[in-house]
Amino acid sequence: MAKYLLKLYITGKTARSDRAIHTLKKICAKELGNEYELNIIDVLESPQEAEDDKVLATPTLIKSLPAPIKRIIGDLTDIEKVLIGLDLVKNA
Repeated sequence: MAKYLLKLYITGKTARSDRAIHTLKKICAKELGNEYELNIIDVLESPQEAEDDKVLATPTLIKSLPAPIKRIIGDLTDIEKVLIGLDLVKNA
C-alpha cells in the first residue's frame, strides 16, 4: 500500500475544524492504518503555506501522495466523498 501524504487546512479552533480533524483521523485509522502522514495547518498561523497551496476555503484536505493530487473541501462529514477523494473507493 502506498504511503498517503495529507494536509488538512483549518481556520482556528472551531467546531467545524474539530469535526474535520476528528472525522479525518477516524477515516485514516480505519482505512490507512499507519500508512499515512497527516499535517494539520491552521491558516491563521501559516497563511503563506495556505497561499502556496492555493487554499481558498477551510477546511480543505489535500492528498499529495499517492498521485494524483486531490482536494476535498468541507468538514469531511460526507465519509463516502472523503473515501472517493482519497481513492479508497471508486466512484460509482
